[in-house]
Formats: sequence, C-alpha cells, structure tokens
Amino acid sequence: MRRLTLIRHGRAAAGWNEEADPGLDATGHAQAAALVDLVDGPVPLVVSPLRRTRETAAPLAAAWNVEPVIEPGVGEITAPTDALVERTAWLRTALVSRYVELGAVYESWRDGVLGTLRALPDAAVVVTHFVAINAAVGAALGNDRLVCFSPDNCSRTTIGIDDDGRFSVIELGAGAVTPVN
Repeated sequence: MRRLTLIRHGRAAAGWNEEADPGLDATGHAQAAALVDLVDGPVPLVVSPLRRTRETAAPLAAAWNVEPVIEPGVGEITAPTDALVERTAWLRTALVSRYVELGAVYESWRDGVLGTLRALPDAAVVVTHFVAINAAVGAALGNDRLVCFSPDNCSRTTIGIDDDGRFSVIELGAGAVTPVN
C-alpha cells in the first residue's frame, strides 16, 4: 500500500470573498515553517498551483533541497463564477452538499483529484486544499459529501492507496472550524 501525506495549506491572508489567490498571512508562514520539524523528508513534494500552497511548501522544499512539483490536479475546487461575493455564496452551499447534487462538473473534479493522487509516488507529500483533502477522505470512507471533516491549516492527513486504487485513511489531520468568508 502506498502512503501519501496531504497537508492543508497554511492560513491564507484573505478569504474567498476578498482575493482569488491569496498568499499566507504571518500565522500561515509560521505554520509552514513549523512543518520542517514535523514532516520527514526528503520525499517527493507536490503542490497545487495556488500561491498559498506554494508558500506553505517553500520551507520544506528549502530544507529538503527539492523543487516542488506544481500539480493542477490537486488544486482548489472552482466556483461557477469568478465574482468574489458570488463565489463565497456558492461555496457556503457547496460545502453542505453531496457531489451528486452539484452535478457532473464537480463529480469530475473530485474524480480528477483522486486520479492525480493515485498517480503520485509512495511517500509523497501533497500540499493542497480543504476540499481536495476531503475528496480523498470521502473516497476512503465511501462518503459523497464535499466535507467529511475539517482539516486545520497545515494539518497532516495520511491516506493509503492500495494496488486496486482504493483509498483508506491512515490518520486524519488535526481538525478545526474554518470560516468561509
């Protein structure tokens, strides 16, 4: 069985209603720096294209002397609009929904995340997003909801992927209440 460590990015400097691609705030940078002492490496390091994941991975990349692989397949779920206020309203509804209720576009997004994770090498560390982590956990638990649990910023969730591509949860990361604003 292959194991992957999924790390939710550090605390962002802005919410969904404020900026499309924020970096980390001061707390987020401190959370990212702390990962160096919490995550064993060097191992393959994979990040979503978004700034907050790249900034979260930067201390690990420097400590391990590796270049993170930018992988869109572990990126953030996308809203059907770019308008920040409308995006936030959509997200509030989506987070309490099932993929089947959101339709084929979002079922395809989830399946893409899972396919990307299945293709990664054993022991890879993946710095990604709240809903992407939930997609993997949901697959392991047989849960079609967008949110199965609430991973905290810079929490580490370990998943297993067997030879048949089935997911299992080895360890859930620390949980938190994440406001959607």
